[in-house]
Amino acid sequence: MSDAINAERLVRAVDVPTVIGSDGNHVSPKLVAPGDSPAYEERPWGSFTVLADEASHKVKSITVAPGQRLSYQRHSHRSEHWFVISGDATVTLDGVVFHVGPGHYADIPQGVAHRLENQGDAALVIIEVQYGDYFGEDDIIRLSDDYGRAES
Repeated sequence: MSDAINAERLVRAVDVPTVIGSDGNHVSPKLVAPGDSPAYEERPWGSFTVLADEASHKVKSITVAPGQRLSYQRHSHRSEHWFVISGDATVTLDGVVFHVGPGHYADIPQGVAHRLENQGDAALVIIEVQYGDYFGEDDIIRLSDDYGRAES
């Protein structure tokens, strides 16, 4: 089967509505609700921007500063998919450490302890897709944290 056919099947598997503007022209769907700007937040380790926030999923662009890392954590209500855009991600998954480079990904199952780290000299940028039934920041169970935010 050719790559073009595989790509076509992948595209068809995603249900993206066709939107027609008031002038009759096709309008690209927006990932953020009209009138809203993307939710940008800074953290001690870097920053993130929420690109999409739906009932079934949330999508973030995450930037981790050189030499920084997120909490070693788990989630009760969601799994995550990390796709590396630039930099070299050091991923810890249930105590196992491995590296993920640009164009590659790591899947984090619900309930599994995980950490994202940037041991490089340049910013690490990933796209994170969260999938589950709840995406609030209070679904982060911190097991250890460099910034004093771990659960006691």
